[in-house]
Amino acid sequence: MAPYATTATPRNSLTRYGSAALHSATDFVRDTLKSLGASPRTIRASLPAALKAAPVASQPTPSPTSSTSLAAAQTASTAPTAPTAPPTSPPATSPAAPHFDGRRFRNTEGDAPITARAVVSLLWSVVSNAASGSRIGSPPAAVPIETPDIPSAAADLAATWLGHATVLLEVDGYRILADPMFGDRASPSNAVGPRRLHPAPIAADALPTLDAALISHDHYDHLDRPTIAALVASSPAPFLVPLGIGAHLRGWGVPADRIIELDWHESHQLGRLTITCTPARHFSGRGTVRNTTLWASWTVLGPAHRVFFGGDTGYTAAFADIGRDYGPFDLTVLPIGAYDPAWPDIHMTPEEALRAHRDLAGALLLPIHWATFNLARHGWSEPVERLLRGADGEAIAIPPPGRRIVPGTPPTREAWWRPPRADNRL
Repeated sequence: MAPYATTATPRNSLTRYGSAALHSATDFVRDTLKSLGASPRTIRASLPAALKAAPVASQPTPSPTSSTSLAAAQTASTAPTAPTAPPTSPPATSPAAPHFDGRRFRNTEGDAPITARAVVSLLWSVVSNAASGSRIGSPPAAVPIETPDIPSAAADLAATWLGHATVLLEVDGYRILADPMFGDRASPSNAVGPRRLHPAPIAADALPTLDAALISHDHYDHLDRPTIAALVASSPAPFLVPLGIGAHLRGWGVPADRIIELDWHESHQLGRLTITCTPARHFSGRGTVRNTTLWASWTVLGPAHRVFFGGDTGYTAAFADIGRDYGPFDLTVLPIGAYDPAWPDIHMTPEEALRAHRDLAGALLLPIHWATFNLARHGWSEPVERLLRGADGEAIAIPPPGRRIVPGTPPTREAWWRPPRADNRL
């Protein structure tokens, strides 16, 4: 009996631990697969038939058709009254063919390829920095965040940067949440992948009532499944997304009548606001297959104010066209971080963000896409320091995460991103 009794307890323990490990691994795989979103086949099946049938063209050709998309037209009967027409009318919809080849979306400008060697180099840099305790890409101290001071009624013009590319916009009395990402990791997994360098200033379900949410593209640091689930449960707001991303959302349980998919230069009427999907220079993909969904920037035009949201993009000549056709803008929200010589066409440098701001005829620049996730090999505060060095009289607001800014009021003057005891006055 003794030998049997001696071996029984470890065997049971191993069974219990093995079962727990198996369940954990199963949960990990299941959650990871769910976060991948829809398959390329499902996405393509969801695209408009006209888009899939359109021949490939080298340049867009103006179209006499309305700029309102099919999805917007389907909801037009429930939409509020149309806004006052802006001084400059947006252009008619361009055909989709120039940026869709029948299977994949593409940029209309040539891109330098991202080589396997560049990807391996970046991954090795991230791993080796973590292993050695290197602070490259990490803040020198705890990032100061503020609890957002959000009024009960949306203002004529205000913005609250909530970290990375997440911004709560207030435009002519409406609240628009752009690229909501409140998750701890920019990854399909909650165990691995880039982790937040600072907490979110507010939880997704603690936000005030929203009028709409904008998504620029489907990368994990801009489209987060748990965040989407929280917003669906806490707000009735529709999701305005580029073509193909609706398939992801429907697969995650977002009601179809809350999803509005738009192609570049297509618009949706939201009360007195005209929200337009505009070009960007980037790529998409949540798994190993790229560019099955579209990427975009957004313009929000109200009767009195105009805002441009860049999302995630490299520098593109389209900025000048957007500035001419939809601007000038009271506020431009532009990415300045996660740049690298290995991918010069998909993320802007700070200097390119300034150039884009000028192209867009922007009055005030709010930089985003820095400080929250370590996604490149540059220093943590390098993007904002380069931005300030390159500015030539441009008005720039650099609030800590969570602080609400109101254009026209005195700007933030402290350099909160600099190390303690450094020169922290601008």
